[in-house]
Amino acid sequence: MSTAMPFAADTTLLSEVTAAVKTAGRTLRERHTPHARGVSLDEVVAEIHANDDAVLDVLREPLLRARPGSRWAEDELAGGALPAGEWWVVDPAEGNINHVHGLEDWAVTATLVRDNRPVLTVVHLPLTGDTYTAVAGGGARLNDRPLKVSAKTDLGAALIGTGQARPGEDERTFRRIGDSVTAMLINGLVVRVSVPATMQLIHVAAGRMDAFWQFSDVRSGLVAGALLVSEAGGTVTDLAGEPWTTGSRDFLAAAPGIHAAARKVLSTIA
Repeated sequence: MSTAMPFAADTTLLSEVTAAVKTAGRTLRERHTPHARGVSLDEVVAEIHANDDAVLDVLREPLLRARPGSRWAEDELAGGALPAGEWWVVDPAEGNINHVHGLEDWAVTATLVRDNRPVLTVVHLPLTGDTYTAVAGGGARLNDRPLKVSAKTDLGAALIGTGQARPGEDERTFRRIGDSVTAMLINGLVVRVSVPATMQLIHVAAGRMDAFWQFSDVRSGLVAGALLVSEAGGTVTDLAGEPWTTGSRDFLAAAPGIHAAARKVLSTIA
């Protein structure tokens, strides 16, 4: 199959996926409150699951129908490579913890992954109405405007970010995060530490931030942003400098002018 054929088919598919994600976004917006919901851990977790279930009820079938033969990656917190073929990697409430605490940094995301590489993505922010889209080989867009990463070449002038991928990761990972933040505070300008990853990666794709790294392989938080950043002209690799795929163990997305410097700093973290 020629490369033109998948691109043309994916571009045609984009409008259908965008419509489905926006419909799901309305469901999530209707569930949002300006105050926190849940006090105990059990209550917070129950609210998170309720959000996921409500959105998946309106999102799953339209996406599977839009791409016959595609499969669904069930566990949104899973990582590692997927079997060959086409998979929907979806986060029905990316930033769910923010949503249930009355914050505004959350979205609905849907990404088509083909042979472990994202080829189409939609990230919709229901509170603002903004929609970020990308098709492999076709560029990245915010609504109707093309996206372009930062032109910075000095890590010392860079706004960079990271965050944890999920609660309860091992202590070694948490210590690596802390050590890496310290290293970047020394070498960069400002470091943001927040969740979810996608909400930082859209800023990298739009040139508002200059880099984002993560010591984790939770694919639902990375696939959308990886495609957006790469299609906006950014460099997306693992911390060894190899091209990133869903099988990679860590992640760095950056403006080309600071990618090497950022990777050099992060490579010192044991």
